[in-house]
Amino acid sequence: MSASLTLSSSNPNETQHIGERLGRLLEPGDVVLLSGELGAGKTVFVQGIARGLGFDSSVSSKSFVLLGEYAARVKLYHADLYRLDDPEQVAELALDEISADGVLVVEWPERAGDSVLPKEHLRVQFEVTDADRRELRFIGKGERAEELVGGLSD
Repeated sequence: MSASLTLSSSNPNETQHIGERLGRLLEPGDVVLLSGELGAGKTVFVQGIARGLGFDSSVSSKSFVLLGEYAARVKLYHADLYRLDDPEQVAELALDEISADGVLVVEWPERAGDSVLPKEHLRVQFEVTDADRRELRFIGKGERAEELVGGLSD
């Protein structure tokens, strides 16, 4: 079973604010998977998550660095799998082990295949609906992820 929620954003500040709301809810062990086309707002959303976790510096795109680590109320591990072609490459990163003490946020999780990333996670699907508007669909897989969806809907 899974819970879902769709939120709309009409600008990057709103996308960041939604991420910040989620960041305030996240705890060690939580996994958030971000899917959507280039330029859909995934990195802006991660910036909001970091702010919600208490990180007050900048978070950048991980296009050339596969994994960033940010110290906050809870450590944030931000992975961008865009440049990887093979699920084995993702498995070699051992993201679950590296991020065990914090929150793992993964952009482009589809590059990992179905068997590498945790089965229980919160997926956020970004859809560009026009030049400025985005729809963010949150899908909780597992009890904790469903709690997060519920927390966002409050």
